[in-house]
Amino acid sequence: MLRIFTRKFLEVAIFMLLITFVSFLVVRIAPGDPVLSILNVDELSVSQDQLEAVREEMGFNKPLLVQYGSWLLNFLQLDFGESYTTGQPVLEMIAMGLPATLELTLGSLLVMLCIAIPLGSLSALYRNSWIDHLSRTLSILGAAIPSFWLGLIFIDLFAVKFSWFPTMGRDGFASLILPSLTLGIAISSVYVRLLRSSLLDSLSQEFIRSARARGLSESRIFFLHAFRHSLPPVITVFGVSLGSLIGGVVVVEVLFAYPGIGKLVVDSIRQRDYPVIQGYILIMAIFVFIVNTCVDLSYRYLNPELRLKEKSCGNMSSTKI
Repeated sequence: MLRIFTRKFLEVAIFMLLITFVSFLVVRIAPGDPVLSILNVDELSVSQDQLEAVREEMGFNKPLLVQYGSWLLNFLQLDFGESYTTGQPVLEMIAMGLPATLELTLGSLLVMLCIAIPLGSLSALYRNSWIDHLSRTLSILGAAIPSFWLGLIFIDLFAVKFSWFPTMGRDGFASLILPSLTLGIAISSVYVRLLRSSLLDSLSQEFIRSARARGLSESRIFFLHAFRHSLPPVITVFGVSLGSLIGGVVVVEVLFAYPGIGKLVVDSIRQRDYPVIQGYILIMAIFVFIVNTCVDLSYRYLNPELRLKEKSCGNMSSTKI
């Protein structure tokens, strides 16, 4: 376990160094002048001397590598800087928006599980039946429909015409339903087909036939053996597709004016608020690292073959010694 964490720590250190450096360069060389956003003026209403004075004060006239080194040094001291537009500490702004984003992420994952597990399981159990065809058709439709278009349909139908839910904002549980449905339906289509395929592979394995020969019930065989054996590929894809999930959260937050860190970073990009953008990228990199580490650790629980392989390797090493 210590070896796994050490390897993961080195991987994430290199990953975070690369992604922050590349994103720093991309953001800084993008068109637009952040000084105009800081002063909240247009270019014609301010003199070049004033612009140069602000650039020198903020350090924008220094080489990009020097600017990145200063930012990285401050980060190592747990100082994310302050927003150019609001003057608030970046960490405080992200902490204010993080609960809303976590609510939306968990809500969408719950919707995804409620859709993917029943449809994927029924599709595998009743292969080539009308249930299977209906499940695959719904998953294809879900993959083809863009999440922002689905969100607009939900807003028009359930918020405007029927007035069942609020159209935007974060005001209690009701305001979480439409964004969670929008994102959950959009991401569930992938997992319906993946779970179906993985379950069909598990149900054809020799240990399933052996369990039936021992007289175990079909429900016990399915839930305790086949379903558990089919989970590692699903969890692997979830770890890989985490970036797209985060991107979907950003789109949905902007669409529903949900006050999470996704909407915060979009507003910051418009205003050229560099510290907030860099802080967001760093927080997301840490989040991806934590999730991927949990995915790796879950393999050792869900895949007995991996535990046996590691145990045999350890026994071979001790024998050689």
